[in-house]
Formats: sequence, C-alpha cells, structure tokens
Amino acid sequence: MTYFDTIIIGGGPAGMMAAISSSFYGQKTLLIEKNKRLGKKLAATGGGRCNVTNSGTLEEVITGIPGNGRFLYSVFSQFDNHDIIRFFEENGVALKVEDHGRVFPKTDKSKTIIDALAYKINELGGTILTNTEVVSIKKIDNLFHVKSKTDTFHCKKLIVTTGGKSYPSTGSTGFGYEIARHFNLNLTELEAAESPLLTDFPHKELQGISLNSVCLSYQKHHITHDLLFTHFGLSGPSALRMSSFISGGETILLDILPKLSEEELLTLLNDNRDKAIKNVLKMLIPERLANFIAQPFPQKIKQCHQKQIIQLIKRIKALPITVTGKMSLAKSFVTKGGIDLKEINPKTLESKKVKGLYFAGEVLDINAHTGGFNITSALCTGWVAGTIHY
Repeated sequence: MTYFDTIIIGGGPAGMMAAISSSFYGQKTLLIEKNKRLGKKLAATGGGRCNVTNSGTLEEVITGIPGNGRFLYSVFSQFDNHDIIRFFEENGVALKVEDHGRVFPKTDKSKTIIDALAYKINELGGTILTNTEVVSIKKIDNLFHVKSKTDTFHCKKLIVTTGGKSYPSTGSTGFGYEIARHFNLNLTELEAAESPLLTDFPHKELQGISLNSVCLSYQKHHITHDLLFTHFGLSGPSALRMSSFISGGETILLDILPKLSEEELLTLLNDNRDKAIKNVLKMLIPERLANFIAQPFPQKIKQCHQKQIIQLIKRIKALPITVTGKMSLAKSFVTKGGIDLKEINPKTLESKKVKGLYFAGEVLDINAHTGGFNITSALCTGWVAGTIHY
C-alpha cells in the first residue's frame, strides 16, 4: 500500500501550486498528471508566453473574474495575485508587467513558469507522477483509494485540480466532474466562456482587421479592450470577455472610437466637409473598416443631410452586430460552470459533504477573463487547497 498524506489529481497551475503548498506544510504529497509533462495547457497561455497573473488591485482582480469572483475573497485574503508575483520572484523568475496589468516572465516563455513550479515541488520533497491516468477513486472509512491502471495510492486528503472541459487536447476531459458526481456533489451547467463570437457580420470585408481599445456593449456590460475581426466573427480580448455574458441571438454594439465623443466626431466631420467620408475616417481607423463604415452614405460629408450625419456617427459609436453563437467548449479558453460553490467551504476549499475532499482551479464554478485572471484563480485556490488549516 502506497500512502501519502495528500494526493493531487491534475498537474496544471492549481495542482502544481497545491503540491507546493501541501509540501510546504510538511505533508507527504503526490501530484498525479496523466500527460507526459506538467502544465500542458499552461504552456499555451498568453501565446506561449504565460500570462501568469495580473498586477491589479483586489477589486480589479475580482472584476476580472465575472464568474463567481466574490467567492474568492477568503482565498485572496490568504494568497493573492501579489503573493503570486512574490512567489515567482523569490524563486528566481524575473517578471514584467505589460498593458492592462498583465504579468509575464521576462523570458516570454511558459516553460520558465512551469519549470519553477516543478522545481519547487521537488525542492520541498513532493512526488510528481506524470503519464499516469487515474481510473477510479473510492473513499473507505477515512482513506481515499486512488487507482491508476497499474497502482493504487491511499491518502487522507484528496485535492482535485483536473480543470474544465475546454481545450480537451491539453487533457481537460471533465474527469473532475465525474469525481464530484461520484461523491454526490452538485454541478452547475457547463458552457463555453472566453470564447470567440460567431456573428452575421460581413466577415470577408473585415477579416484580419484588429482594433485597439474599442468598446463592446450589451445591456449593462461595457468592455473596452482590443478586438479582432475574423473569418467567423469576432475574437480578441473584448469579444472573449463579452462571451461570458451572452450565448447567441443577442445584438451587441461596437464603439469603434470610444475616446471620441459624438460631439467631437461631429466637429471633426464638420471641419472636413469638403472631403470624402472614407478619407476622413481613414485618419482614425484602418482603411478597409473606413470603407465599410462609409458604404451607405454619399461620397463627401457636405453631400450628407443632417439625418445622415447622425446615422454615420451612430454607425461609428454604436455599430450593431448580431451574435449567432459562440465557439464550442473544445475551442474556447475557459469552462463556465462546474462544481457548485454552495458545496465548497470558501475558506479551505474542502467539500462540505465529504471530509478530506478538496477542489481548486477551473473544475470549480469560477471563470475569469483572459489577462492573467484565470491563472490567478487557479494558483491561489491551489495554494489554499493545499494549506493545512488549523
């Protein structure tokens, strides 16, 4: 019988940090990962550069986690984004802060982050077992029996950090949800989040155009960030963030120039009345988009009636785009939904029903925006789940 105080299933950021925390607190710890290497999904984040956290304030981080971020107040009181920064810097990883508070390793390589986490587990005496798939879990008396295809391990504390169902090519198959169901825990509905948006927009005309700091709006949600027009619709941070609030069938509004008010635009147009509309717009936005915006109107500004000027300004400041759907879970960055937080103690992340069973990371019903917020949630919940609470 191979016994460990703590066993962690899933070697992503939450699992690795849980292994570090557990080992730090003196627990004999085993981290099991079914892939050949740790952090497969983490390796792909931030375009392979690993946006490891965000440097914002507590409230900014909570705002960056629209899916139940407030549940994490207790977690962040124990270990937060600034602790993440401190952890990596103290363990030899130089970091840098880019736009919107995004924090990256100075090497611009995800491997730097993954290697630092793995090294720390080993330094603290934790055991890492890769290329090992867990096939069943049982609890008999006070012990969990964790069975792989070749071995059975036993522990008093089991931490599930298996991720969601997005990007299954990285190993995210939803196994953690099966564990939850086995122990009769409730799950909330799973759907895609941080997903590119499918639209009815003229894709071929605008495909490949990227815009900085535009504003997408739907009802009370106003998201100012970068946007990319694609062959299927919209991508980029603003579209990905908006996907958390819509499912398909909604009409969103695009403000192409949020830094200019309607009055300022009107003044600009009136000051250039002898010019073609598209030529004036080309001073502000990419040429193909300027041509598209100008299509329904006369060539020159002075040829427009006042009503057409108002319509032109509205087309720039509130261009309606109908969303027909989102990319599938398999092609989305984040899973929305998961283990119902009513089942989880917010201070310890232990199941309220099953003593010794803990959950951390994306397997929980917590989802965040891109920009370092998801990894922040994973690392912080991992640390707290691995902690010994006296």
